[in-house]
Amino acid sequence: MLTGLSIRNVVLIEALDLVFGRGLGVLTGETGAGKSILLDSLGLVLGDRADAGLIRAGTDEASVTATFEFARLPDPLASALAEAEIAVEPGEPLIIRRRLRGDGSSGGSGAVGSRAFVNDQPVSVALLRELARGLVELHGQHDDRGLVNARGHRALLDRYARADVGDVGAAWEKWRAAETALAEAQARLAAASAEQDLLVAHLAELALLAPEVGEEAELAEQRAAMQKGERLSGDLAELQHLWTGSDSALASLRSASRRLDRIAHEHPLLTEALEALDRAVIEASEAEDKLDKAAEALSHDPLLLDRIETRLFDLRAAGRKHGCSVDDLPARMTEMRAALDRIEGGEAAIAGLARAAQDAGLDYRAKAESLSVARAEAARRLDSAVAAELAPLKLDAARFRTAVVRLPEERWGPHGVDAAEFLISTNPGADFAPLAKIASGGELSRFILALKVALAEEGGAATVIFDEIDRGVGGAVASAIGERLARLAAGGQLLAVTHSPQVAARGTAHYLIAKSSEGTVTRTSVVQLDAGGRQEEIARMLSGAEITPEARAQAERLLEQA
Repeated sequence: MLTGLSIRNVVLIEALDLVFGRGLGVLTGETGAGKSILLDSLGLVLGDRADAGLIRAGTDEASVTATFEFARLPDPLASALAEAEIAVEPGEPLIIRRRLRGDGSSGGSGAVGSRAFVNDQPVSVALLRELARGLVELHGQHDDRGLVNARGHRALLDRYARADVGDVGAAWEKWRAAETALAEAQARLAAASAEQDLLVAHLAELALLAPEVGEEAELAEQRAAMQKGERLSGDLAELQHLWTGSDSALASLRSASRRLDRIAHEHPLLTEALEALDRAVIEASEAEDKLDKAAEALSHDPLLLDRIETRLFDLRAAGRKHGCSVDDLPARMTEMRAALDRIEGGEAAIAGLARAAQDAGLDYRAKAESLSVARAEAARRLDSAVAAELAPLKLDAARFRTAVVRLPEERWGPHGVDAAEFLISTNPGADFAPLAKIASGGELSRFILALKVALAEEGGAATVIFDEIDRGVGGAVASAIGERLARLAAGGQLLAVTHSPQVAARGTAHYLIAKSSEGTVTRTSVVQLDAGGRQEEIARMLSGAEITPEARAQAERLLEQA
């Protein structure tokens, strides 16, 4: 609930700190005293548009701080705060502050800047508006929030029906997921089936080619070696001829070695020469062996080279055709076989997914139909409950109806297959119309009150505010309004701006809004009245400017009755 409101430099309010409690808080004062300033100030922390005209003349900054406290933070508020990464510990208040800055001019013509904070963390005004839905429900003469907004009627009806909408929502999500899985499988099968002939042809082509991982590198290495041998073959042939012919150096060395061997024993130097010559023959023989091996290694078969180059060309062409490397071709063949397997087994899989989607759809429809029945029954009970409240509120000729309408299938969703809206008819024979279409603000407020009383146990915003709900009524009707406001406030917090003494007497707390002037300076102040102050204010509301003993006595009776 709203526990504190601090206002600085807003229109006629220089500085004001208010404390609120549970129950019915009434705000009274003479016309023009500044009751609307309080609501405008509260509107700022709830995300209303910033207006330079709200900044007190002669100042360049205004601020409003509202404090809310909860036994347990409602789930929608907790979710919105968590999404904004604002942590609120259990038992910790929620403090919303809005600050306006202007250029100091009066009359609201200057520029205005606005900043918003939640528990001292900067936030967007959009977040304030989101939080406002769970914090304050305002019903005024021309208000379009709260119960007037048809978007919230279905949720209110579901709470009144104690309906398990979550179960319907889960069934909806399961159905949507099953339908999505079926559609995706059908699309995959259709795409695969369209390519089936092509897949078969490609797979046969690759199977005939039989590519292997690493084959490209091995073939490229063989081809490079053969191409190198082709380049060196002439030089090697010449070297072999020079080295192995009858007039080659090696033949001469061997001939010289044989001749020297016959005479080497004649002198030690000849022996040494023979040894050196033998070593030369050995080295030359090794060189001959190396040349032979090199020639053998670099020999090339033109036909084999042609086959290798053709194989490399075919492998690389297949890689380009299938958009992958040659080494990835075996994996691509595996993918093609899997795609063909899916096509062959796809019909059976789709049949299973279709059965699952059908079962999920039937489950959703059953749960949604059950919800529809609960809504229809709850609508009848709610209509009766609201009707019982209309006569005491001087709405005897009015009728209320909760319209539950079947939606076309394309608009079904997690909330079921129905739309719901509260409709009223204010005159005999008049057609039913949405709440917002009522011409009279007073009638609208009383309709809202009747509806709030009927929905009293179904919760809503933390704080409910009625702005001049009693305008244009008095006597028994005002008393009926006061009694119902008090009944509503018993379970939480309700604030009412009122001109009715019957309503004011019902308040748990009474706040007097007054305006005073000192020279050219006008200020609005708000004070919480004690018992004596309450009696005096209610007497003023009864009698006008001059408070008579009879008015004081009547005020005392009203307070005693309340």
